[in-house]
Amino acid sequence: MPGRQPTAADFPSCLTLAIIPPPASQVPVNVLILLHGLGDTNVSFSNLARQLQLPETTCVSVQALTPLPFDLGGFHWGDDIIFDQATGQMDLDTGFEKATKVVREEIIQTALIEKCGYQPREILLFGFGQGAMAALAAARSMKDELGGIVSIGGPAPASTVDEMASAPAKNRTPVLVLGGSSSTLITAEAIAKLRKVFEFVECTKWKRNGDGMPRSREEMLPVMQFFSRRLRSRRGVPEGSIELG
Repeated sequence: MPGRQPTAADFPSCLTLAIIPPPASQVPVNVLILLHGLGDTNVSFSNLARQLQLPETTCVSVQALTPLPFDLGGFHWGDDIIFDQATGQMDLDTGFEKATKVVREEIIQTALIEKCGYQPREILLFGFGQGAMAALAAARSMKDELGGIVSIGGPAPASTVDEMASAPAKNRTPVLVLGGSSSTLITAEAIAKLRKVFEFVECTKWKRNGDGMPRSREEMLPVMQFFSRRLRSRRGVPEGSIELG
């Protein structure tokens, strides 16, 4: 039995989120959780979810809980706000304990698994920048294998890498990480650290500077190919059938 369509009532009232159902009234088999970048809101990824039109997939675009200070606008996923004294920019990696608890316990475990009946393998995460780091931290904290993680410009948080020293095994949730060919956080060192945490890591480097969102069909192609491999489908499966394996 596939999980049911989530509603706002399934999630804590303190969360700001948008739920985008599958196209053409399809029965949802998968759930894609989208986590925006530093200083953004969930609106941009709500629009992205509508554009993706992923078959048999409900998308949940979640807004971070903490607003940025000084009337900067937008929200952040970190446990703290730290400014880099050299650049004056906000540090992305400021701890993700609060975000991990929200994503793992309140969204995935309570709302999607316990209330809506999804299996961990049917739940995927998509994040940009700091949101991608929050997604990686949340997935790493779970014993179960999720459907997959798409990380755009998001390396593994330092705390997540440090925890591997006492971990019995690598996390088996597949990861696709994407970034620019220069001026990027997805360096060779960052990829090596990801591979210390996750057993299955694919990397795509775009032929441009920086780690922004995909700008063309060519840049988006690896993401869609990853989804095509990881999203489950029940179209054409007779009702009452039992999945084996």
